[in-house]
Parts: sequence; C-alpha cells; structure tokens
Amino acid sequence: MNKKESDTLSETPEDDKEASDTSSNAEASSTNEAETPKPEAVKEVKKEDFKSLYLRSVADLENFRKRVAKDKQDIIKMANGSLIESLLPVIDTMKLGLQAADNQPEAADIKKGFEMVLEQLNRALQENGLVELSPDGSLFDPNLHESISYQASDTVPEDHVIQTVRSGYTLNDRLIRAANVIVSSGKETS
Repeated sequence: MNKKESDTLSETPEDDKEASDTSSNAEASSTNEAETPKPEAVKEVKKEDFKSLYLRSVADLENFRKRVAKDKQDIIKMANGSLIESLLPVIDTMKLGLQAADNQPEAADIKKGFEMVLEQLNRALQENGLVELSPDGSLFDPNLHESISYQASDTVPEDHVIQTVRSGYTLNDRLIRAANVIVSSGKETS
C-alpha cells in the first residue's frame, strides 16, 4: 500500500465517523424538535389548562354558595328548636288543667279562656313548623312512639296504639319528643 492509499483509508473512517456524527446530530435535533412543543403549542395547552381550572373553580364556588344558603335556611328553621322544646311542658300542663276543669262545671268560663289561649299557642307553634303526634289507633312506630306499657284489648289490634298518654312532636320533620303511648298486646288470653 502506498502512502496515498493509506491516507485515504485512514481518512475514510474518520470522515465516516464525522459524517455519521453529523447525521446523528441531525436526527437527534429533529427528534428533539418533534418532542419539544413549539412555544405557540405550549401557550395553547397552558391556556386550555387555565380555562379548565377557572371553570372548575367557578363551579366549586357556585356549589359552595348553594350549600351555605341551604345550611343557613336549615339553621334558621331549627333556631327556635330549644325555645319550642321548653314550651312543650307548658302545653302539657295546660292540657292537664283543661282535663281537670271538665269535672268542674263552675270553671266553664275559665276553661273556655284557657282553650282559646292553648289554641293560639298551638297555631303559633304550627306556623313555626311544630307538628303534634297523637297516634291513637295507629300502628306502633318505635321511631316516633315510646311505649310505656302494654295492655290487652279486644277492640284494638295487636301492636296498635290504645291511648296516647303524652303527645309527641316533630319540628320541621325532625322528632323533638316521642309520644308516650300504651300499646295493645292483642286479645286477652285466659
């Protein structure tokens, strides 16, 4: 081999190496360009993300406002609950007094006045969401009634209320006092 051929052979691998490095760099730069988004595309993606985040935040805020308004209404409905509960014994006492006045003919005028007062009090409480539970004759419901005794009865079916001893009350569909009742145990067996 002469010197020129050896120089040519020695240059070729280096040239090939440089050429392959250049082509590799060109390929790498083209793949990097494909992988890295252009600034306009990045801005568009960020814009969509921010828009989505904004819409979610607006929806969350609206849901929060609705929840707070509903909670506020519930609080207002139940705000008078303790006052109304403290009035229940007064109503019970008035009812007992009116029952006792039934046996006293000379107290008829006073009884009539107390009946009117009790009626006004009941009306005012009903306007604020109080409902009286007097379950005479209905099926015993342990969620609404408290059984104080069982009695045999030929006229009232088993597990039905014979008598309400003390009325129960619900305030805006929430039980605040269960009705005390006497429950039928069915027909008397000998």
